Amino acid sequence: MSDASSYNRSRILPDANELVDNILKGDRVALGRAITLIESKRKEHQDIAERVIDACIPHSGNSLRIGITGTPGVGKSTFIEAMGSLLTKDGKKVAVLAIDPSSQISKGSILGDKTRMEQLSRDPLAFIRPSPAGESLGGVARKTRETIILCEAAGYEHVFIETVGVGQSEITVHSMVDLFLLLLIPGAGDELQGIKRGIVEMADIVAVNKSDGERLELAKKSKRAYINALHLFPPKESDWTPKVELCSATDKTGIEEIWTAVGDFQSHVIENGWLQENRKRQAKFWFMETIKDSLFSSFFQNPAIQATFHTMEEQVLESQISPFKAAHDLLKKFLPEG
Repeated sequence: MSDASSYNRSRILPDANELVDNILKGDRVALGRAITLIESKRKEHQDIAERVIDACIPHSGNSLRIGITGTPGVGKSTFIEAMGSLLTKDGKKVAVLAIDPSSQISKGSILGDKTRMEQLSRDPLAFIRPSPAGESLGGVARKTRETIILCEAAGYEHVFIETVGVGQSEITVHSMVDLFLLLLIPGAGDELQGIKRGIVEMADIVAVNKSDGERLELAKKSKRAYINALHLFPPKESDWTPKVELCSATDKTGIEEIWTAVGDFQSHVIENGWLQENRKRQAKFWFMETIKDSLFSSFFQNPAIQATFHTMEEQVLESQISPFKAAHDLLKKFLPEG
């Protein structure tokens, strides 16, 4: 009975080699199944996912990774659909991924936002994947980083990573993309519209969306203001001068001009070697982050730590022991001697 059960269980697990073969052929179903394994918490799924990722790494790295961010209501989904459709019409393959740390608070799914990309989602040259709901930012980010590898192995030449939440997610996205595009709207009474200085400083291209109709003149004034603001920032490591462009995603105007700026950026950073150096820095960053995350998780799953952590925590809160000694004592319980 148990043998049959074990046999049936093994039969339903996807075969890593088969998944890799189909991903390399551009099979979207296989790609989706592999990403589901990455998102799974089951150990047997994670083991298969690791084998798939390892096999896909030699076939990755050939896309341009583009981060898209902006305040809620700025029109990110409409903008990505307009730009993605422009690329697929030219025969390019486009993947759209999302980082949504806000989903763990609202318990809502980003999938509702993605259904607004109705045209792009039906395009055979496009692949759209929402981030898993209820995950920590670190968890979503790691899974997104691994998903990029699979999308590139599947032949997607342009990978868009959209920030759906706000705050720390922009910094996280910046650590996994080549180009960072900030989407803004005309005016709003504040040159930087509540956007943190650090996020504006990260931008390689600023696109003023909804620049149409009566808002066009205001958009032109906003463009000049953003250009002036960007001049206040120190030069970028990439030696790229950020561009400010006007567009209307709904009217599909200005999208080609923005894509020309993207192409100029790509040529610039490939020529001066910054693209590859930046990717090496990013790989090192995620290497170290994964070690830290794994150690953190292992620490709190350790039986010796679980048995004494809350007692130690209470002693720290009651000033019976210093936080430093408490941490040191717990680490001695966790780490092997020697």
